Amino acid sequence: MFAAERRQLILEMVRANGAVSLRELARVVQTSEVTVRRDVRALEAEGLLDRRHGGAVLPGGFTRESGFPQKSHLATAEKTAIADLAANFVEEGEAIVVGAGTTTQELARRLARVPGLTVVTNSLLVAQALAHANRVEVVMTGGTLRGSNYALVGSGAEQSLQGLRVSRAFLSGSGLTAERGLSTSNMLSASVDRALVQAAAEVVVLADHTKLGTDTMFQTVPTDVITRLVTDEPPAHDDRAATELQALADQGVQIAVAGASGSPGGDAVPARRQQQRRDVPLPAPRRGQVPGAAGANGLRTAAVLGGEQAPGGERAARVADLRRR
Repeated sequence: MFAAERRQLILEMVRANGAVSLRELARVVQTSEVTVRRDVRALEAEGLLDRRHGGAVLPGGFTRESGFPQKSHLATAEKTAIADLAANFVEEGEAIVVGAGTTTQELARRLARVPGLTVVTNSLLVAQALAHANRVEVVMTGGTLRGSNYALVGSGAEQSLQGLRVSRAFLSGSGLTAERGLSTSNMLSASVDRALVQAAAEVVVLADHTKLGTDTMFQTVPTDVITRLVTDEPPAHDDRAATELQALADQGVQIAVAGASGSPGGDAVPARRQQQRRDVPLPAPRRGQVPGAAGANGLRTAAVLGGEQAPGGERAARVADLRRR
């Protein structure tokens, strides 16, 4: 087991139990207590846990990552609307990569209808959603299964992506800020997401409004590498999310806003009936971006799902301004 994998396992044990003895950690990772003590010391230096006599505990204010069962019930209507909109940026015959997550799983269900598509993924859930799509080729990475989100991680997954080149990467995460970009709370997942990004000419981030303005431990995609964000419209009271959207747009990220009716968990808006699309001229290529990758017509698309809302205060004005872009 590599040091990074061993330390990630130690972190997950401490998160799950709150406190774990060095002896138990050494037994699970199958190494000596001397090695585990060195790992714990390194993780403490990064602020990820606290050492105690004979063991390790959660640091103050540290929260454990939610598992798939918990995430799958959060913002379901918003995720569905985001997936409906994001699917429109995928063209027939493309080769893309799709990362792990509940929102990307929703996207995969819609990609099953795109003929000639090749999807590279490290997510068992994404692969399962496409398993019966007879016109879609699915390529799985190697790696070690991380059961909490049904994703393949580790050196095997990263090595299988070397030399790969596709048109777009669709990724989700735990948080998104204009200052730091997309981030996640898992070390191994972050490493694989970075490898997925390296394989793509464009990066599309799928993130509902609850993740806007949230920063977690491990950066996966810096802001200047993100081509487009597909998100939902923040609630009227969520000034933080609206401010973060404006800041992302100011840094050159294209914003595609999807509107979901009802409260989270309600029925999704039928995107393809209500969607409005607007094309805007392609700006100068951003650092690290392949010119012309936005499509054959030389245009980038900003799409809005659902009807326009009447302006109502500063927050509404900011969102309206994003839509006009």
